[in-house]
Amino acid sequence: MNKSERARFVAQRLEELYPSPAVALEHTDAFTLLVAVVLSAQCTDRRVNLVTPELFSLARTPCAFARLRVADVGTVVHPCGLASRKAAALVALSRILCERHGGRVPASFAALEALPGVGHKTASVVMAQAFGVPAFPVDTHIHRLAARWRLSPGTNVVRTEHDLKKLFPARLWNTLHLRMIYYGREHCPARGCDGSCCPICRVVNGRAVRAGGRSRE
Repeated sequence: MNKSERARFVAQRLEELYPSPAVALEHTDAFTLLVAVVLSAQCTDRRVNLVTPELFSLARTPCAFARLRVADVGTVVHPCGLASRKAAALVALSRILCERHGGRVPASFAALEALPGVGHKTASVVMAQAFGVPAFPVDTHIHRLAARWRLSPGTNVVRTEHDLKKLFPARLWNTLHLRMIYYGREHCPARGCDGSCCPICRVVNGRAVRAGGRSRE
């Protein structure tokens, strides 16, 4: 298979496995999604979902959230790790949303990435899932999958995102990144496949896997 053929196979197989993938982070609007994604940094979605009900019982809108004490937020989000940093970022970004954006999450990459605690991946998730804007959020697992499937050299997440956007049509980006996440968790975990074990890896790599799990481009 050449790269285009691998990309088509991956897209088709993932659509068969996950025809209608949903965001794993529980949320009700753009703001609660933004909060959940910020909390998910270096934390599992499952743990975030255990924490957010209590957090949103304190406040559910940016302006209400902006009035919370950082220490109180930190106590609630402690199980998610990096609690002090995340709590400070959430309160600070809520104040900015209230003061500069009318209490709403802006549908703008630039405005989102200017918020405390919000990087390009977080902004991409919100733009894709809250506003339906084509985006391809690349976390470390998608980065690894793209390298294993020889869709990108895997030098860094920026390069991987660029390569994936070039390979797949924009209409697929918002669902495809979710499908890759689910597939990675269920079939091709970070330490559970060397590029030859899971069903997709076996097909796209054939005999091209070297010892140690690195595949030829």
